[in-house]
Amino acid sequence: MAEENTPSQIGEDALLAAVEAALDDAEPDEAAAVAAAIGAHVRDQELAAAAAADGDSGPNWSDGKWKFASKVARKRRRSVRVPTDAPTDPWTAAGRADRM
Repeated sequence: MAEENTPSQIGEDALLAAVEAALDDAEPDEAAAVAAAIGAHVRDQELAAAAAADGDSGPNWSDGKWKFASKVARKRRRSVRVPTDAPTDPWTAAGRADRM
């Protein structure tokens, strides 16, 4: 069975050739850092593609919106209305609680 060149494979081959050309004079630790960064980027894209295929758009406030509002009410002694587009990361949301 012959291998077919998919668009992503062709893109990866071109990227690999460009990286090899750019790293001809790189030190081993520089080349390793570039390889690690590219590997992390490719892995992130794979995870994003898998999430998109599953129909998962990432975390949202459907489960934690009211819990967060209750926590702010208890800690700051005031009620807040958490916007739907508020950050879902707890630390970021807590930092913006004064603006809600």
